[in-house]
Amino acid sequence: MKNRVLKIATLVFLITAILGCNNTNNKTVEQPNPVNSPPVAENTTNVATRTDKIKIKTETGTDLFELKPQADGAKLVDGKEQEIARIKSEKSGKIKFKNSADKTLGYVVTEKGAWKLENASQNQDLYSLKRQNNGDYGLENAGKKLVYQIKSNDKGIEILNPNKQLVYQVRIKEGKTALRNPSGKTVFYTKSSISPIAFACFGFDVLNREQQAALAYAVNLTGGQ
Repeated sequence: MKNRVLKIATLVFLITAILGCNNTNNKTVEQPNPVNSPPVAENTTNVATRTDKIKIKTETGTDLFELKPQADGAKLVDGKEQEIARIKSEKSGKIKFKNSADKTLGYVVTEKGAWKLENASQNQDLYSLKRQNNGDYGLENAGKKLVYQIKSNDKGIEILNPNKQLVYQVRIKEGKTALRNPSGKTVFYTKSSISPIAFACFGFDVLNREQQAALAYAVNLTGGQ
């Protein structure tokens, strides 16, 4: 009798264990809802700095000229806020610049690693700034002759003539980007955010101020690339 009871109890235990295992296997494991990661914001630092105003001051701190951003380009004014030129981005991709009398002075054509200054009729290249394979730059005239060589080093940028004589230096120190003569004396400087190679355009004495500003604007938009 005892053996029979023991066998029945054992049988009941086995049946219960089997049923319990089946229930466990049939349960659906709940997966946590996926968490959507917030989109990574685009780094717009470079864009912002390239559209800020660029104020140039003399060594003594007097306002010399300024590039003021506009909806479609920029306006160049002198130290007394008088307009010198207006720079405008065209639908064609070219950058047009005019004087205060609204007369077209020329265009800047941007290509990969190159910026060409055209005349007002757009039928002649006047100067071309080109990025070289070693990272330096060269300014050539319409005859493809080198006017300036622009070299980078650990101190900044040097603007050299074809004979490799120093014309100007660009130095960045204590929040200032300065154009200096060969002896190291500051010609003018800015505390505004601007690409060093774009700032160097203001040291191209073969160009007038309007051409310098238009070229600097175009170069700064691309970060010199």
